[in-house]
Amino acid sequence: MGVVKIGATAWAERSLIASGWYPPHAKTAEARLRYYGSQFPIVENDSAYWAIPDRDVVSRWAERTPRDFTMNVKAHALLTGHYTDPRRLPKALRVGFPPSLRDKRHLYPRDLPPAMLGEVAWTFRDALRPLYDSGKLGLVLFQFPVWFPISAANQRELVRIKNFFSPYSIAIEFRNSTWLTGDNRDETLGLLREQGLTYTCVDEPQGFVSSVPPVAVATAELALVRLHGRNLARWQRATDSAAERFEYSYSVGELRQWVPKIQSLASAAREVHVLFNNCHADYAVRNARELTTLLEESLRAQPNPSA
Repeated sequence: MGVVKIGATAWAERSLIASGWYPPHAKTAEARLRYYGSQFPIVENDSAYWAIPDRDVVSRWAERTPRDFTMNVKAHALLTGHYTDPRRLPKALRVGFPPSLRDKRHLYPRDLPPAMLGEVAWTFRDALRPLYDSGKLGLVLFQFPVWFPISAANQRELVRIKNFFSPYSIAIEFRNSTWLTGDNRDETLGLLREQGLTYTCVDEPQGFVSSVPPVAVATAELALVRLHGRNLARWQRATDSAAERFEYSYSVGELRQWVPKIQSLASAAREVHVLFNNCHADYAVRNARELTTLLEESLRAQPNPSA
């Protein structure tokens, strides 16, 4: 059975800090990461989606976490077809932009010449090196938007990403249902297996074009589950923060539905990463602990073949 690591997609989210989950002594970014690392074996770093981190900052993340800690990192917005605020890009990248791009509020990949977009990819790839060298980089998550449907061109893009970011382990999350519809499902999963890309299993609201069914399957040595909550009303509505969009606390019964699925993934993968993205208040960390308990109880209840 593979190792199952359970955690949350943020350790510095404002509503988590405000919830009182952190002890009084954890007042700084360093103290909070150290405390989080003492409670969970894995975290997903979503801040890299919004801003490419400095290598020195990444080095500190590695230094401030336990030796066997794992940090998954969400790929920068420009690398998955999303927009970004150009002011959040490193200065070394921005200086090469013409004023018409530097002043845009929403900068999309299509706005950039291929060479500039390539520089963004190289800068992001290089920034993660300290985590990789320390053995703490888990998966680099590429979460694609609803306007990224299945197509020959988009399938080639997945292969290109895999090749460009080697030797990092890459996870792919779809937000367009066509990838898992009908016969496309076998084709999609087959491509991911062939390329050694991790399919991101999701729990999320259903009934939208952006909805992907809760299929639990391992396509690489590392398996990934991301639980986004089931807040139907806010899944596609613009909100002031991600915490509002993912405001949903799983019941124990809902979490129990994932126990056999995670165990099945663990029988097919070396590691299973389970990340709670219902990052409102302490919902994610509380649900992470509850799911950990459920898995431990299920393991204890299984018959011992050597008895």
